[in-house]
Amino acid sequence: MRITEAAAKLGMSPRMLRYREALGLLPPVRDLGSHRRFGEEELAAVTKAMELEKRFDVSPGELAFALRALSEPAVAQAVRDLGVRIGRIQAPRRALDFEKEKALRLLRGR
Repeated sequence: MRITEAAAKLGMSPRMLRYREALGLLPPVRDLGSHRRFGEEELAAVTKAMELEKRFDVSPGELAFALRALSEPAVAQAVRDLGVRIGRIQAPRRALDFEKEKALRLLRGR
């Protein structure tokens, strides 16, 4: 089906559907030679995205960034580093840190 029909089925404007496509929230176009046709797979993907946005109170842009962070290791690392820096994520403990802490506890106990 065409974008106007798909948008009507989903309860949104064609412009919003194009926006979601630009954000990468739709499966890739299968046939590059023609206009995008919307089938059950595309409608199901948009419906799932809308459910996640509502459930977690996020915008389509935030959901698109979350997908990018999950799929691009460099983005994931940058977000993780920020999370550690601002205290939202606990810094990973290394084996040497554990051994150092253990040794310090033993020395304090004497």
